[in-house]
Amino acid sequence: MRVKDKLRLLYEGDTPEAHHFRYALLVFDVTTILFIVATSFLPRSPAFEWMDVIIGLIVLADFSARLLISRTRWRDLLRPTTLADVVAIGSFLAPAVGEQFGFLRILRTLRLLRTYQLTARLRADFPFFRRYEDLIIASVNLAVFVFIMTGFVYETQRWTNTKIGNYIDALYFTIAALTTTGFGDITLTGTLGHLISVIIMICGVTLFLRLVQVLLRPDKVRFPCPACGLQRHDWDAVHCKACGTTLNIPDEGAI
Repeated sequence: MRVKDKLRLLYEGDTPEAHHFRYALLVFDVTTILFIVATSFLPRSPAFEWMDVIIGLIVLADFSARLLISRTRWRDLLRPTTLADVVAIGSFLAPAVGEQFGFLRILRTLRLLRTYQLTARLRADFPFFRRYEDLIIASVNLAVFVFIMTGFVYETQRWTNTKIGNYIDALYFTIAALTTTGFGDITLTGTLGHLISVIIMICGVTLFLRLVQVLLRPDKVRFPCPACGLQRHDWDAVHCKACGTTLNIPDEGAI
């Protein structure tokens, strides 16, 4: 089997080997995020820089494999998540030059969770994910945004703003701006600071309201109607509300 065919099978196939491989990528992404968060509170050391290089090489290999098997290579190169990968790879492989952009690595996790193959596998393997998929995705979207904007606030303000001394200060400001609380004890000055504040308020409130919408929306199960294709129904629905077709929605039994 050619290398490209083997990679395509791993990234897009429906075999146990492919499922295990994509789960391994997910675990790697989550571990990398935890590493970035943990090391942001510690002083830089040669050991951390070597770990950055190792992670960067793994990310580069994954990035190259995805690009190799892509059927729309040039279109994929222009996607924001692809550009974020490029910045993250550069920051991992040259930490002395661009370590401040390493937090963009979290964007890969958002993209990986949204790939059809992995999402479908999570639905099949985990009843909890199947039932609360929308809530999990909305929470991930909000968490990614908060983490990214916290990184931007910290890296752009720590040298000029005496009130931003660490990631906790930046996170505190991001949450306060996102919820439009506006205590006023920490503010961002200058054109760039004002622009970051506007982005946090507009985009953050949108993502937060989406999460609230999912929380308050009546609990539904994802089950396509065989007649009209309606995707969501009540957990105890017997007939489709759109066309009246009898449904046979599977469940995990009485709780």
